[in-house]
Amino acid sequence: MTHSRGRLRRAAATVATAGTLLLPLVAAATFGMPEPDTNAVTVALPHLPPDATPLATQDVRDLTPDVRRQLDAAVRRVMREADVPGVTVGLWMGDKGKYVRSFGVADKADGKRMSRNLDMRIGSETKTFTVTALLQLVDLGRAGLDDPIGKYVDGVPNGERITLRDLAGMRSGLFNYSEDDDFYRALTSDPRRSFTPRQLLDYSFGHPVQFSPGEKFDYCNTNLVLLGLVVEKVSGERLGDFIEKNVLAPAGLDHTSFPSDAAFPAQHAQGYTNQTASGKTEDATDWNPSWGWAAGAMISDLHDLSVWARTVATGTLPNGGPLISPALQKQRLTTPPTAIRGAGYGLGIFNVRGWLGHNGSLPGYESLTVYLPSARATLVILLNTDVDHDGQEPSTLFGEAVTRIATPGHVFDLRAQPAAR
Repeated sequence: MTHSRGRLRRAAATVATAGTLLLPLVAAATFGMPEPDTNAVTVALPHLPPDATPLATQDVRDLTPDVRRQLDAAVRRVMREADVPGVTVGLWMGDKGKYVRSFGVADKADGKRMSRNLDMRIGSETKTFTVTALLQLVDLGRAGLDDPIGKYVDGVPNGERITLRDLAGMRSGLFNYSEDDDFYRALTSDPRRSFTPRQLLDYSFGHPVQFSPGEKFDYCNTNLVLLGLVVEKVSGERLGDFIEKNVLAPAGLDHTSFPSDAAFPAQHAQGYTNQTASGKTEDATDWNPSWGWAAGAMISDLHDLSVWARTVATGTLPNGGPLISPALQKQRLTTPPTAIRGAGYGLGIFNVRGWLGHNGSLPGYESLTVYLPSARATLVILLNTDVDHDGQEPSTLFGEAVTRIATPGHVFDLRAQPAAR
C-alpha cells in the first residue's frame, strides 16, 4: 500500500523526480521522493536562447551509425531488464543528427507494434502546460505570482501565506492528495470513476500543513490542482479549453489534448500497470485520468512533445513569437535545488544536469520530455508501462541510458529515493 501510494505521488509529479502522478514530474511524471543530497547547490540557469553557444565537443556526440547502434542496444537492454512492452525514443541533436526509433509492442493482446505516431498519456508533463497557462495570465496582469492562493480559492490551509509561486515551484507545504489512504482506496477500487478538483483537494485538506511556504521542495499534485482552479477562475474558462486555445493552438500542437473523460484518440498504445487493487499487472488504458486533472491528465504524441520540449524550455513559440514574456521565462527557469542530486525545480519545470523539462507517469504510461539549450538537443521518451524496475521508473532508466551515450557531459540521472516509493 505504501509503495503504491508513493508511485501515485510520482505519477503526476515525476520528471525523474517530480514528474510522477501515480507518481510524473516532472513529477510526477512522475518522480518519487528524491534522494537527499547534503551537498546540493543552486542549479539556477540563465535563460538561454535557441541560438545559445553549442556545448564543447566532448559533452555531446555526433549521431553516427556506430552511436545509433549503441543507442539501439542500450534501449533494448533497458526494455529487457525492465520488462517494458513498447517504447518510442526521439533524440534530435541539430547538425549532429537525429535518432527516432520505436521498439516492442503497443498492444500485448494482438502484438501491434509500437510506432512514433501513437498517442500516449503523459502524466505530470501536464504540469508544464498548466503552469504555462498561469504564467500567461500573469503576463496579462490578471494574476500575480506572489498573490496568496486564498485570494482565488477558499478553504486552503495556510491559504493566506501560500503564494501561486510556492505552488508552481512545489514549495507550498500542502499535503499531496495522492498519498492519502482514502484516495488510494477510492482510485484503485474503481479506476474508471471520475473525480472533481474539489474532491481531490478534500483528500489533501484533511491533513495538516507539512511545513511553512517556501521552506523546502516537496513534489505535490495538490499544488497543480489549485493552480488549475486559479486559471479557471481568472479566465472564466475550463482549464482544458484555456490551454487548448492559448497554449496548444499557438504552438501548433494538434495531437495534444486535455481530455474531459477516459476517451483516447483512435491511434494509441495500450498501457499496463501494477498499481492495482490486486497488485497484478492490468491494462489501464481506459482508466479515468480525472484524478490527475491539472497535474497529469493530458495526452500527446512524439511529434508534439518534440516541439513542446523546446517551446517550454526557451519560452519561444515555433513561429518565433513569445510563449510567455522573457521576464517570466527567466523566473520560470530559476531552478533552486531540490533534495535530488543534480536537479533543480523552477516554475513547473525541472533542470536535471542542464536538461530542462518534465517527466510524467500515471497508471499504464510514462514519458520524458526535455531540452538541452546549449546543445539545442531535444529528447522525448514514451512508453506504455509504469511498472518500476528495482525501485526506479523505466522512463528515467531510458533517459539515463540514452544521454550517457549521446550527451555524456549531461547525463539525465534522476534517482528516486526507494523508501518513498
